[in-house]
Amino acid sequence: MKIEKILNNNVVVALDENGVEVVLMGRGLAFGRHAGDSVEEDKVEKRFTLNSDQLSSRFQQLLTSIPLSHFLMSERIINHAKLTLGKELSDSIYVTLPDHISAAIQRYRQGVALHNPLLWDIQQFYKDEYAIGLEANRIVKEETGVAFTEDEAGFIALHFVNAQIGGEIRDVYDMTYLMQAAFQIVRTAYGFEPSCDTLDYYRFVTHLKFFARRIVSGQHYGDQDADLLDAVWYKYPRAYDCARRICSYVEREKGFRAGKDELLYLTIHIARIMEKNMQ
Repeated sequence: MKIEKILNNNVVVALDENGVEVVLMGRGLAFGRHAGDSVEEDKVEKRFTLNSDQLSSRFQQLLTSIPLSHFLMSERIINHAKLTLGKELSDSIYVTLPDHISAAIQRYRQGVALHNPLLWDIQQFYKDEYAIGLEANRIVKEETGVAFTEDEAGFIALHFVNAQIGGEIRDVYDMTYLMQAAFQIVRTAYGFEPSCDTLDYYRFVTHLKFFARRIVSGQHYGDQDADLLDAVWYKYPRAYDCARRICSYVEREKGFRAGKDELLYLTIHIARIMEKNMQ
């Protein structure tokens, strides 16, 4: 491989045997080297190929602006997340997470720890990702001595939520606020908190994730099961009223008009997690 660009003493951009641009890392990999020289492959410790030119450019910029140790620490966290989640993650996580981790370390060293207004909801809606956030906190403390708070674990968790669905991190925040609002409507209507340890609760949260994602992306269900709505409305009037309020909220706040199928599924899920507790 030939060196195309030197980012710092430890990182170069090169072209592989197929002419694909790759980022290579290794201690002293670029020391005394120049563009056009062959890569000393025995010094290569990490190799990255990103899917888009835009991501590759952002990745290269990031590597020149944060310590290499912060990037390698973030990669350790990402590898843990891949094993834990067992899912494909967007290449964007190799940009967004190191950027966040490095900036957070600087903030904490300056005595600035941010409050996360969505922490409780993240703990409820994204339990696996939040557990990864806590493990990230442990790794950061182990490698840097900086002790992140639970709020920071919540911020980190959202990066992994985003890496599973694609898009921008702001979409994940929008989705979480929508889910938060939906649960608040249900709590207010029934006057109590649903148990978060049941399968029905997990199913409702999963449905809300996809509902919120459709709202953010502007995708709609069809209305194949709309003929069942009257029967469900008759059997679960309070759950139906909650579902209707949720749909009214998203139409008012996001301009998204939910169909009858969405109203039906929301009603059924709400009835499952709330009506049992009233028996």
